[in-house]
Amino acid sequence: MQNDTVKASIKGVMPTSNGCAVFLGTDEKTFVIYVDQFIGNAISMVINNVKKERPLTHDLIGIIFSGLGVTLERVVINDVSNSTFYARIILKMTNELGTKIVELDARPSDSMVMALQEKKPILVAKNVIDSVDDMTEIFEKIMDEQK
Repeated sequence: MQNDTVKASIKGVMPTSNGCAVFLGTDEKTFVIYVDQFIGNAISMVINNVKKERPLTHDLIGIIFSGLGVTLERVVINDVSNSTFYARIILKMTNELGTKIVELDARPSDSMVMALQEKKPILVAKNVIDSVDDMTEIFEKIMDEQK
């Protein structure tokens, strides 16, 4: 699957009336995924290295993974249908029995938070990149207005 993907980065998180818009993409194309306020805040906190008094849900998942010897390898935003995005998280566990790779269905919003926390790549399937509207100009206009 990695050959059919491109590496993406989160370019910005903007509040909306119903939550947050997460702008992400490549150097060539930016697209948006709408998420709830909690996830938008979690993404912003990771990006801005905000210290938390207590672990949030995504922090807890990372702590559990660490305790079990599981590493998050990457996340893949693998599909979009009717403006709903889908993702997979790829986990790796090595123990005395060998190495196991597990691919799990996950919301892109949760996946992005976990990838950012673990400093792992966010990949987007080429068919997703090809099918979404390019929001680069809109994102750049919003960023210019905030200066």
